[in-house]
Amino acid sequence: MPRPIPAAFAVPGDLSSPTGGYHYDRCLLSALRDTGRDVAHIRLPDGFPHPSDAQMAEACDLLAQVSADRVLIVDGLAFGALPTDALAKIDAPIVALVHHPLAHESGLPDPEAARLRALEKANLTRAAHILVPSPHIRDVLLADYAVDPDRITVIRPGRPDLSPQPVPAPATPDAGAPPLILSVGLLHPRKGHDTLIDALSRITDQAWRAVIVGAPWAPGHADALTRQIDGAGLSGRVQLAGRVERATLDRVYTEAYAFALATRYEGYGIVFDEALIHGVPIVSTTAGAVPCTVPQDAGTLVPPEDAKGFADALSALLQDRTLHAAQSAAALKAGAALPLWSDAADLVGAILDRIAGHGT
Repeated sequence: MPRPIPAAFAVPGDLSSPTGGYHYDRCLLSALRDTGRDVAHIRLPDGFPHPSDAQMAEACDLLAQVSADRVLIVDGLAFGALPTDALAKIDAPIVALVHHPLAHESGLPDPEAARLRALEKANLTRAAHILVPSPHIRDVLLADYAVDPDRITVIRPGRPDLSPQPVPAPATPDAGAPPLILSVGLLHPRKGHDTLIDALSRITDQAWRAVIVGAPWAPGHADALTRQIDGAGLSGRVQLAGRVERATLDRVYTEAYAFALATRYEGYGIVFDEALIHGVPIVSTTAGAVPCTVPQDAGTLVPPEDAKGFADALSALLQDRTLHAAQSAAALKAGAALPLWSDAADLVGAILDRIAGHGT
């Protein structure tokens, strides 16, 4: 049996960055190495998908140095922004890892979105294969980027390394702290924390407390959320916790009564898997890949930016113990059935070997 083909994994910026995409890359890189495969990590410059000229030149040079005997995996944050002619100068066969198309980032001016879409579409023709984290992103590439379906493989994120813990029973007036509503996501407009705060302001007559865990990301957005919380009179009930250590986040999941993320778009959403593993019912939106990530019986989904609908879904969970218990049980069941990162590595490894001519 031939040895696994060596590979290289190119990721822009700091691999330890606290986003779902970087978490995916870290875990996949580690899992591929755990199979015994030689996988070099190539740190591309910061700045993508809008690097400076110097950063772009450095990235192109680093990628061109990868030898032809390796398969080169390039994270989509860089792949979709690279000059198409630079890809033609890379000797190694290229696998693109597209978490979600760059043009689909919320808040982009129309001309910039159009530029990125055209560039990414051209670049995808240069990839020997394309990896995506969800069926939704596959469908987007098929519909909007005219990618051949035979060139795309869905590699679902592996199961987070967490211990399932049942959700505590609903709080009662004499049971101490009120039910905890947990949200986890970067402090970025795309995550919809403003919609969540709006929703919470509509159910102040009920017992609850809320924690939003996530590192500040978009400049000024954390301050805007703080002003919104204060303006709604929620400063004593809603906490912006910032980035927390993994052990702290695991503990908060075990305390959570409901998981709430009013996201405007997700290419996958690893935090939903974390909620499922802990048996926490989910309230989220129908945006992007959320409907194919959150099982129907484990949560409630409403349209993006529908603060009233979001409030109604949270209120139903807070008031209906039978509904909460059923969704919690469904979440635990779904979480236990999630694949492992070793499963993801086996699938990716087979693709790498096939591209190199060592597989069938």
